[in-house]
Amino acid sequence: MNAWFYSRDLPLYKDKPYFQPRRTRRGTGRGWRTVLIVVAGLITITFLYASCGSSTSQSPIREWPDGDLGEELYRWMLSLEDNDKGKQTQAVDWEERRQRVKDVFIVSWDNYEKYGWGYDEFKPISKTGRQMSEGSIPGGMIVGALDTAMVMNLSSRVQSARRWVRNSLRFDQLHKVSTSEATTRILGGLLSAHYLSTTYPDLAPIKDDDPGAPGEDLYIEKATDLANQLLGAFDTPTGVPYPSVNLATAEGIPSAEALAAEAASLQLEFKYLARLTGEPEYWQVVERVMKVVGEAQQQDGLLPMYISPLKGDYREKSIRWSASWAKSYYESLIKQYLQTSEQEPVYNDMWEEALRDVRKHLVAHSRKARLTVLGELPTGLSEVLLPKMDHRVCFLPGTIALAATKGAPLREARKSAAWTAEKEEDMVLAQELMKTCWAMYLATDTGLAPDTTHFHLEENDQSRPVGPTASKPFEEADSSWRDDIDIHSQDVHNLQRPEAVESLLYLYRITGNEMYRDWGWQMFTAFVKHTAVVEQPPLKATARGKVVGFSEMPSRIVSFSSLSNVNTLPPVPRDSMEICWMTETLKYFYLLFSDREFLPLEETVFNMEAHPFPRFELRGDLKTEWERKPR
Repeated sequence: MNAWFYSRDLPLYKDKPYFQPRRTRRGTGRGWRTVLIVVAGLITITFLYASCGSSTSQSPIREWPDGDLGEELYRWMLSLEDNDKGKQTQAVDWEERRQRVKDVFIVSWDNYEKYGWGYDEFKPISKTGRQMSEGSIPGGMIVGALDTAMVMNLSSRVQSARRWVRNSLRFDQLHKVSTSEATTRILGGLLSAHYLSTTYPDLAPIKDDDPGAPGEDLYIEKATDLANQLLGAFDTPTGVPYPSVNLATAEGIPSAEALAAEAASLQLEFKYLARLTGEPEYWQVVERVMKVVGEAQQQDGLLPMYISPLKGDYREKSIRWSASWAKSYYESLIKQYLQTSEQEPVYNDMWEEALRDVRKHLVAHSRKARLTVLGELPTGLSEVLLPKMDHRVCFLPGTIALAATKGAPLREARKSAAWTAEKEEDMVLAQELMKTCWAMYLATDTGLAPDTTHFHLEENDQSRPVGPTASKPFEEADSSWRDDIDIHSQDVHNLQRPEAVESLLYLYRITGNEMYRDWGWQMFTAFVKHTAVVEQPPLKATARGKVVGFSEMPSRIVSFSSLSNVNTLPPVPRDSMEICWMTETLKYFYLLFSDREFLPLEETVFNMEAHPFPRFELRGDLKTEWERKPR
């Protein structure tokens, strides 16, 4: 790592140095006020205890707090099951449904804050937390879910997270972290929190965010601190970053290969940071990566899995859209183009080339229902297609629609002079793939998709999807489509993933078709019914400690867990609330049930971890400075 990275002067942000020490003036009477508050609190507790009394015949029964949200959610969950049995229908209140998503988030957050605060994996049944991997940054779940709490206007939760970021989030003691996770999850979360708190000040307002407040620049300062340490990962012969970085020394950890998709999906965060700070280096390091990836020999526009940070060449031939971040490369192409207000056409060209070759090499159809399947080529383009779709592939329907219309409503996009027959076909492909993802949910006993689904294909099927999307995916009376689906025993787990919900959000906002909201609601209620962690009521006991039964208090939902098997009822929980649950999945559900004008797609780009960034115009040194060679 060059010493220049350490010694250079950083530009000023809002006329302040990034790391200027701050001193907060405190009122002279604050200490006495604190003492009085504590004394008053003790008096209140003593009074309450005396009021409750302590009977000599029976010990007090521990009860849920008044108006307990977990209890309310539990009763609502039971009503869902009753409605399913009776097939009751009533007018849809999307505001009420959005509130239910917020309730689920609050219960999830509060239990995590109580038992797993600071960890990036939480076990809600055993009530413990741990770090997900050696390369994780502590507090990844807090930083990741911070902007979800903002979007849901939960000021007290935002205040708790912000306090943790200010007091506990440090990078100089971490010796090995994942470059990609640190960028997309932590850097992305901090930048998104800055964006929301400054652009939408009425969302979860707190005084620390106010202009001129001592903590006004907290998020951008922490983000810059992290980015400067991450720059060491890019200090390679090619500029392709090492997959891991020592944040304590700001040095990349040498490796002969890196996941190509990881290296090529760090652009949104560094480009937005460059725009905020005016520091071109953040832009240039990720731009250099795209140049190497774009000029290296690809297979018909499709990205192989591994690339060498030392030589810039690809290490193998396998083509997997779903495997370990591979999808993020393609997602990043079109989102880079949209982030800079369509001023970098090279990335749109790369996206369109990739999508054309997806049609050519990876799209097939199932045997009976002609479900559109996006398969894999584990050993290269010359081999037979493997008809396997990970749930992560379900990002693609929404991303295709987003690329076709640039986030505008479909009816308006069709009026544009840029609308073509190919874009119309893209919309059909997007809707057909969404239908397949929906089938992955419907095919299980819980109504929740397995992590991977295999399909039985038509023989010698080389046709492209044609025809409009049906108003309903499948007829209840005809279940023959289920024969097209093959779920292997090792793939039956569900990790609370967000990709299908993200695509539903894009497709609903672009097409205006309420069907996608309805599918999302069915997914959401399936999550509530089958992944809820329910706590039983406390036991009654006499003064001698003899248990005489349960109290009359009802059960309550305290959290939600991923599942080991989506094809068993009742399902088996994994005792893990995945990091994506609060950071991504619930955020996308909330936005799906919100008005279209809330964080509109025409103004917003979501990164790979669902963190919203603004679109902006290019200016100064922040621009594309490379061109693809003729292919």
